[in-house]
Amino acid sequence: MGRIESVRRPSLCNMASIREETEALERQYLSPCACLSSESRGRVTYEEPCSIRTDFQRDRDRIVYSNAFRRLKHKTQVFLSPLGDHYRTRLTHTLEVSEIARTIARALRLNEDLAEAIALGHDLGHTPFGHGGEVVLKEIYSEDFCHREQSVRVVDVLENHGRGLNLTFEVRDGILKHSKGYGAVLPEDSNEIPLTVEGKVVRFADIMGYLNHDLDDAIRSRVIGAQDVPNVCVDILGSSHSERVRTMISDILISTRIEAGEMHLGMSQSVSDAMATLRRFLYDNVYKSDQVHGEFVKAKKILSELYYYLLENPKVLEKELKKMEMGCFRMDTTPERRVCDFVASLTDRYALNLYEEIFFPTPLV
Repeated sequence: MGRIESVRRPSLCNMASIREETEALERQYLSPCACLSSESRGRVTYEEPCSIRTDFQRDRDRIVYSNAFRRLKHKTQVFLSPLGDHYRTRLTHTLEVSEIARTIARALRLNEDLAEAIALGHDLGHTPFGHGGEVVLKEIYSEDFCHREQSVRVVDVLENHGRGLNLTFEVRDGILKHSKGYGAVLPEDSNEIPLTVEGKVVRFADIMGYLNHDLDDAIRSRVIGAQDVPNVCVDILGSSHSERVRTMISDILISTRIEAGEMHLGMSQSVSDAMATLRRFLYDNVYKSDQVHGEFVKAKKILSELYYYLLENPKVLEKELKKMEMGCFRMDTTPERRVCDFVASLTDRYALNLYEEIFFPTPLV
């Protein structure tokens, strides 16, 4: 790899060269396995390139400036409407995943901007009340509903007053294929694997993020104690949040290999097994705990009743959609789809306040 020469910054009258210089630096510095900004498959609707930012940098900014991104600060990660200031929300989860993805991408000389854009957008379609909200929409709207597809719908259709964000193919692909549920980080079905290495990095970063901060929050809430964590997880991954993250990131960097011109992300068997043990432990002792599950039962009732009420009261729905700046839909959008989009976009507190406004009696003064 040749030495990168210092570059004289262009004058303001020659702004176009800033993006072009960045793209040239990518070609010179990034791994041959990285996705170059200049080689993006483009957008659904063509746009003239920005004079300063690459396409992936523009996507990152569009996501950060979106309404859906701001709403993540009031959406549950694990614990429903926590009163403590230090519990994670869907927004802080997103930021932690972004930081992990950027660290890995930078170390492997991948496109950090692309990894960051995918990470920041991966949960834009997540429902209120965590995965409990996703379960209820599967039950009452469609068994095919999933937050990863809803995230793509947010950036394609719902944001920007119905015009969408017109993101690049690579960012949309990474958002759509970020989720792994309880399965393998990189599944055998190639249709479920992101087409870019940066998208695959986000899949790893997502599980690294939630395993660590969900464990942290579970101990903080006293749902479990630090002494309950399986010994193998502590021995191999570490006993603190920073130790676990450092172990996981270091392991993926050491284990990743390049064969036949392709980068294969991987982890050692010991770290992979310890992470799988920790994931099972969290599912059995935190996500399915009486404290967490009991609150999600209440949340499911709230979202179910809101869904059916709004389906029967389209004028109320239209008023709420306008307040959410989601008033633009195609003519062939069904009422059920409109209600689903609205409910999925709600924050926890908006859902609680709307439920109270609709179903609670208003006392006379």
